[in-house]
Amino acid sequence: PPAADVVRDRQGQGAGVRLEEDPAAPGVNDEILLESIRTALNLDVEQRASQAERAEIAARLAHLTPREHEVMEMVTNGRANKEIALTLGVSAKTVEAHRARVMEKMQAASLAELVKMAIAARIATH
Repeated sequence: PPAADVVRDRQGQGAGVRLEEDPAAPGVNDEILLESIRTALNLDVEQRASQAERAEIAARLAHLTPREHEVMEMVTNGRANKEIALTLGVSAKTVEAHRARVMEKMQAASLAELVKMAIAARIATH
């Protein structure tokens, strides 16, 4: 009966399934094999989606100016506009303008969404 092995790539990730005829190996249950394949495919879909999301966030981050990036870090770490203004030596209105441009460039509909992006990009430092 055939035996099934998960074939791994150089990074140790599952790359496929290999069936071999091995007279000493017990038979492979077709349902278990199919479920293993489905699980591997679902995991691959999730990993690719997550990777695509991080790449999209990185592309958006690349459009921020250094000051906008700095403001984004502070905002996503919970600092108030007035506190950011004091830290940067600018007015609160200037911080509000930077914050608005960050929201626009990052395509974030809310602060919560911006924080999720920052976490995904590992920007927020806690």
